[in-house]
Amino acid sequence: MPDHERLLRRAIELSASARAHGNDPFGALLVDAGGNIVMEAENTAIVDRTVTSHAETNLVRDASKSFSREELGKMTLYASCEPCAMCAGAIFFAGIRSVVYGLSGETLTPMWVTKSDVPAALLDLSCREVFAHCEGHPTNVIGPMLEEEAAVPHEDFWPQRLGA
Repeated sequence: MPDHERLLRRAIELSASARAHGNDPFGALLVDAGGNIVMEAENTAIVDRTVTSHAETNLVRDASKSFSREELGKMTLYASCEPCAMCAGAIFFAGIRSVVYGLSGETLTPMWVTKSDVPAALLDLSCREVFAHCEGHPTNVIGPMLEEEAAVPHEDFWPQRLGA
């Protein structure tokens, strides 16, 4: 059985690293059935100037080039925060059927949706809801976990990022 807390803490470290690299604070990693980290990714949306460069989509894009769909189906994706609807869709289409996340979208939303022009509705669809619509291909979701730790990279970030 993988050590969810240890692996999730690594995803949280990646989120802090993404922030340090000038990006939004999100990180993700992929773990094989033996609990070994096989790939890691950070959010690069700001530096890349590409709105779809979330940590999870960066990870899924690279993982699909390196692993078969069958291999991905036996792996677990760990994310510092709950995957958004876009990322959940990418995870589903890649064939990854297990997700563990730290900070929930519900907890994250008030941190960044204050005076910004970003609609709060973007986080109103949980990853569980997205996966629930993928009948015949269930995705196991564990989370939120370690929310206080996962929130640290977001502290004082969003008001500066959004000019609030």
